[in-house]
Amino acid sequence: MFVRTVYATGDPDRIGETLDGLATEAVELLSGQPGYRGYGLFVDRTVGKITMGSWWESAQAERDSDAALGERRRELLAPLAGTVTTDVWEAVATAPPGVAGPGAMFRLSRSDIDPAKVDTAAEIFRDQVLPVLEKKAGFVTGAMLADRATGRLSVGSIYADRASFDAARGPTADSRARALAALGGTLRSLEEFEVVLLDRRTPAQ
Repeated sequence: MFVRTVYATGDPDRIGETLDGLATEAVELLSGQPGYRGYGLFVDRTVGKITMGSWWESAQAERDSDAALGERRRELLAPLAGTVTTDVWEAVATAPPGVAGPGAMFRLSRSDIDPAKVDTAAEIFRDQVLPVLEKKAGFVTGAMLADRATGRLSVGSIYADRASFDAARGPTADSRARALAALGGTLRSLEEFEVVLLDRRTPAQ
């Protein structure tokens, strides 16, 4: 599975128009492309940040969809009038897809490790970190994405509500610290977002 992420920033006062457009059009546009497997839209309204990810069953499906929809994505993001960064990742470890409604929250961390240790990182996340997360009340789903060439990792977890999200903050921090210590990795960022929209599909859908 491959994931295209978009990280956009801009004037918080203009973020509503961009969110409305994405929430209205994104799933319909993306789901019309071959190989579509999911989409998530997340926001920090105070700072003026949007991040989103679309999931694809192959690297070719990701590339084809980007060629088909890139221009429309730029138009939808234009009202925010800020910066836009796009990355492509391999999903190296994932929890089963879940359902998130109003009030759900998303935690995102980015880190760097030795590229030779990506498979080890995926194993640690799958066998040690995810079991901790999955025991927490309100946990919806989570995933580790990787850029194998650079050793960059992106780890996300979603909780059904603010209370469960807050309660998991400490245990998640401990698991993150142990995993990075074992890998000799460096944490680059830790962010928290409101879930605006989550659509995940199984291969049969």
